[in-house]
Amino acid sequence: MKNTSKNSIHFGHLLEINLAMLFVSTSGPLARYVQLPAMVIICVRAIIACFLLYFYCRYKKVSFYVAVKDRIPLVISGLFLCIHWVTYFYSLHLSNVAIGMLSLFTYPVITAFLEPFVLKTKFEKMHLLLAFLVLLGIFYLAPNFDLESNYTKAIGLGLLSAFIYALRNLLLKKSVASYNGSSLMFYQVAIAGFVLLPTLFFTDVSLVIEQWMPLLALALLTTAIGHTLFLNSFKNFSITSASILGSVQPIYGIILGVLFLHEVPTWRTIIGGGLILSSVVVESIRSMKK
Repeated sequence: MKNTSKNSIHFGHLLEINLAMLFVSTSGPLARYVQLPAMVIICVRAIIACFLLYFYCRYKKVSFYVAVKDRIPLVISGLFLCIHWVTYFYSLHLSNVAIGMLSLFTYPVITAFLEPFVLKTKFEKMHLLLAFLVLLGIFYLAPNFDLESNYTKAIGLGLLSAFIYALRNLLLKKSVASYNGSSLMFYQVAIAGFVLLPTLFFTDVSLVIEQWMPLLALALLTTAIGHTLFLNSFKNFSITSASILGSVQPIYGIILGVLFLHEVPTWRTIIGGGLILSSVVVESIRSMKK
């Protein structure tokens, strides 16, 4: 009976992280859909998400207090999130939903190698195999490695975005246990919006207003809900486990891309996605047994 209860709780945690990935995966199709410069999209998205999270935290009476020792790491993580978004969106603009999202998902590989050094956790050899599956999936993703190709540039930006994202997640791991995920995301999107605010002075505001619906969806679904749920999942899984479980995100994103943008993936993309999804299934079973 006790084991059944534990399994039910763990299943709930797995369901939560999958729901988070479904919401976060909307970033790919929406970023491709909105016809604005990447930094403008991110700035508007961050500002709207900032207000949404502020009012949500007020409604739920969530504290905005951050201890002095955690303020510098929080600011750095906000800057990392900003860089991650910018490089990721440029990757999407140079390629398509499949290549942009799947190239980003080398970050579980990077996280698996960084976590033991940054957080002093035990290195698990199984994560090497799972990370290899994700990496093999990326190999099938790339049609060629011509440096002049936009696809190659997109993969390069995706890798940079993945590295920054891994660092940001590791930096926040210790803070998640002490603070509410919504308040942490509030500060991070506020920092990202502030850094990119000057881009709005060089943009036709009427173009932003015309596309307010997809921008609102990016802020609400992808950022306010999706990223907050994913941040909260750090309480239930190690960063590496959460990263590998989160590898289902590009699968959701590709499906959304097919449905709404008619970007049908090639057979190589399907194989790559299958390899990534297999790592998610294996890690789900392993984490449940623990």
